[in-house]
Amino acid sequence: MNVLQNGNAARRIKWLLREMFKYRWLYLLLLPGAVFFFVFKYMPIFGLRIAFMDYNQYDVSKSTWVGLAQFQRLFSRQSFNPVLFNTLKISMLKLLFGFPVPVILALLLNEMRSLAFKKTAQTLLYLPYFISWVIMAGIVMTLLDPTTGLITQFIKYLTGKDIMVLSNATYFVPMLVITDIYKGMGWGTIIYFASISGIDPQLYEATAIDGAGKLKQALHVTIPGILPTIIIMFIMNCGNILNAGFDQIFMLYSSTVYKVADIIDTYVYRMGIEKNDYAFSTAAGMFKSVVAFVLIAIVNQLAKKTGNEGIY
Repeated sequence: MNVLQNGNAARRIKWLLREMFKYRWLYLLLLPGAVFFFVFKYMPIFGLRIAFMDYNQYDVSKSTWVGLAQFQRLFSRQSFNPVLFNTLKISMLKLLFGFPVPVILALLLNEMRSLAFKKTAQTLLYLPYFISWVIMAGIVMTLLDPTTGLITQFIKYLTGKDIMVLSNATYFVPMLVITDIYKGMGWGTIIYFASISGIDPQLYEATAIDGAGKLKQALHVTIPGILPTIIIMFIMNCGNILNAGFDQIFMLYSSTVYKVADIIDTYVYRMGIEKNDYAFSTAAGMFKSVVAFVLIAIVNQLAKKTGNEGIY
């Protein structure tokens, strides 16, 4: 039996090597992405052990295992509760108001008849996504400057009031949500627009013969056709529920809005980089990853139980 199993294993290995050689150029194209994920995504996983240690960054050999003590420190700190609340609040607002926007834009683009106008609109929508938050933050700060900003001056013209958006806790979170939607809606629109293009045109012709207008075609053909994509995107967004946007907030916030803008990622940055408490900050980051994994699993199972496709 062992001889037969070894023979089957050898044949499978030979077949695998033959197939890899056959498609060697495709594997070569895959190699840079595989190296990137291995180096920057999988290798750092071994660093998670720091969350269970009293880590000494100056002499790793003196680091001692402390079990769940770092997590007990994390949950017992009063400063962590508002940070967790801010993270959930900002993420939920971005999900609530930002998730439907790409779907709506994709539906609107699909109904455009002018090809030139459609391409121009697509370019204008996609462009902000490829701009880093460093540049975008500079643009936002320029537009919201209290004395010379175009948007703030327009608001002053309408209301007669000087509004300092970036240093006012009342306006800061709405500003985060709006700018995040503006920057990210183009990418989501690409995905949904590609999904719409895969719908059979004969379905639209059949509904048109039955007397359905554009609205009914969208409700009964387009939306059901892209529903699997919508569900998959929703599951992935739920996995990012504790990612409130470190790059965006770090570039725009200040001490005056800490009470509403301080999130887990900025908290981890301060504790790990500024205070050199690497074990504590690693525990906080690991907590966020575990919550994201659990949420993805739950939402994925709910999607399957309702008769829809999940991500696995």
